[in-house]
Amino acid sequence: MFTADRNEGQRHWEDVTVGEQLDSERFPLSLYRLVMAAGGNRDFNSIHHNPAYAAASGAPTAYANHMFLQGMWEKTVRRYIGCAGTIRALRKFTMRSFNTVDDVVMVSGTVADKWRDGNVGVVLLRMWSDNGRGVSVGPGEVEVTLPMRRGAVQ
Repeated sequence: MFTADRNEGQRHWEDVTVGEQLDSERFPLSLYRLVMAAGGNRDFNSIHHNPAYAAASGAPTAYANHMFLQGMWEKTVRRYIGCAGTIRALRKFTMRSFNTVDDVVMVSGTVADKWRDGNVGVVLLRMWSDNGRGVSVGPGEVEVTLPMRRGAVQ
């Protein structure tokens, strides 16, 4: 079991290597999942849960909204940084194409840079989403902090 005091399973800044790949996360998009996401983030625009309405508006079918797509990135990043890491900034999050019903979105990332900001270990992650037809969101950046090991040289 993870405890904040023991930091079991927690990634530390010293463990990170520039160029390292994050484990990709797979998100199958069923209509049910889009309906639940729309309800969860209170975006009740019919383009996100009604395929006929979305098609009438020019989209191929119902598609994932911005907040749901950001949540996919957050889940992927959170698995990498652990509970003691923090997300400081999200940059260049650009939706390039629809992520629609029946797509399987793969969120991936790499470590682009790392540095110290005083006593804080900072890591810059390059992130993107691919829906099987190419990059659908990003590439973008997520700046995170990670704990440093006790006694780490400053």
